[in-house]
Amino acid sequence: MKRRSLNRCLVVLACSLGLMGHLQAHAADEAPDLMIKRLSTEVLDSIRADKAIRAGDMNRIIALVDAKIMPNVNFQRMTASAIGPGWRQATPEQKKRLQEEFKTLLVRTYAGALSQVTDQTIALKPMRAAPEDKEVVVRTEVQGRGDPIQLDYRLEKTPGDGLGWKIYNLNVLGVWLVETYRSQFAQEISTKGLDGLIATLTERNKANAKKV
Repeated sequence: MKRRSLNRCLVVLACSLGLMGHLQAHAADEAPDLMIKRLSTEVLDSIRADKAIRAGDMNRIIALVDAKIMPNVNFQRMTASAIGPGWRQATPEQKKRLQEEFKTLLVRTYAGALSQVTDQTIALKPMRAAPEDKEVVVRTEVQGRGDPIQLDYRLEKTPGDGLGWKIYNLNVLGVWLVETYRSQFAQEISTKGLDGLIATLTERNKANAKKV
């Protein structure tokens, strides 16, 4: 993939991560596709209005994403899916560490792309879902300079009234985020075990932190 295309994909993912943080505060009865559209627009407008983010203030960007993602995403499900079968054998302490390091990896990997947000807009594609569905896929297209970028969301209905929907996976240009990491993590687990994966993620996060 060419560098320009990769950078555009990172921008899209960063916008989606920012979007995750705004899901919880709105009505649960809102249709998931309309919610994604409205919140995407809100997040893009907020990023464009923040001079610190547009100037590349990484600490400001990381703080924004870190504070907003976790309350509104089923991150345990996301992490478990990325780890694969090894998750069932993990101890409570290993699960805790894996979620912490995976979260840090996502935040630091995509935070820098937020400063590149300029004229992007979000267009919804028709959603195929029944009113009683508890899991849906919302398909969108990020439009701006260059060719449109496919960005899809997998969401689940949170049990209980008024709790709304939560994102647990993202798809950019036909590639699901969780499955991509599962492939990477499987190689680490097969050679080093879960503790080895935790150590690798810790070192990668430390290296990313030095770039801030």
